[in-house]
Amino acid sequence: MRRTLLSLFIVVGIPCLVAAQSPMGGGDALGAHLVGGRGCNACHAGHTGPNGNGMSSADSSTGSVAALWGQDVSGLYGKTIATGGGKYIEVLPTSMSAGTPDVEGMLTCLSCHDGNYASASMMKNKIYETLPATYGKQSNIPTLFGTKESNYISQHPVGLNARVNCGGATGWDCTESNGVINMSGPMSSKFVRNYGFFVAPGVYNNTSVVVCTTCHEPHSMTSVNITSNSHSGLPKGTYPTTFFLRAPYNPNNTNPKSNSTSQFCRQCHADKSNEMNGSSAGTVI
Repeated sequence: MRRTLLSLFIVVGIPCLVAAQSPMGGGDALGAHLVGGRGCNACHAGHTGPNGNGMSSADSSTGSVAALWGQDVSGLYGKTIATGGGKYIEVLPTSMSAGTPDVEGMLTCLSCHDGNYASASMMKNKIYETLPATYGKQSNIPTLFGTKESNYISQHPVGLNARVNCGGATGWDCTESNGVINMSGPMSSKFVRNYGFFVAPGVYNNTSVVVCTTCHEPHSMTSVNITSNSHSGLPKGTYPTTFFLRAPYNPNNTNPKSNSTSQFCRQCHADKSNEMNGSSAGTVI
């Protein structure tokens, strides 16, 4: 009798353990940033950071990101790049310890996405991870900076001069204090109730500025979690997104009334929003 019960426990118990440890559906959260199975180590060096690349200790003296970044970015120090169709000029920091938001929000991204490393070397313009079928050819990286196919960094304003402003002809009726935006106006607060405010501007000279990580969360490619801390009017839960964007963004939604892709852009481009144009339309996911 004991042997029978023990055998039954083993047979029933093992499947339960396996189910509890099974990964989330839809693939790994890192998506393309798994980098052929390298995962976190493709960008981070947990024990050495910049020092492991032969860089000076001064480059990693401050900030957890600088101390743990595993790519050698010294070749980008002080480089000048043009963004926003050449209208915005960004001079990259001269060290990882500069303390400006373009260290964590741009320099680290460009250590791979500079049109050289990610597109031609480590990633080889191909990945081995499973991508959503909606991306088309699953052997191609959907976003590569500095290439003729998609030179995104030159198209959208980014850098310490690319400011997010409240008021004016294109801004929200929000307020800004020490670089932190508060969507407290009648129209901006209504937008938050309809969608939310998920972007994360950098702060430079007490002003909100646009860097790569303002719109992109590099650790989650296809989903975003909305919680009570999100201050969003959308129901709590996990929503689809694409391109590592920080908020619900699903251009492949088959619902013809879906406007989540537009809502993401309207977080900064208030003049294109429903609220600022007298429409009562909310967010249709």
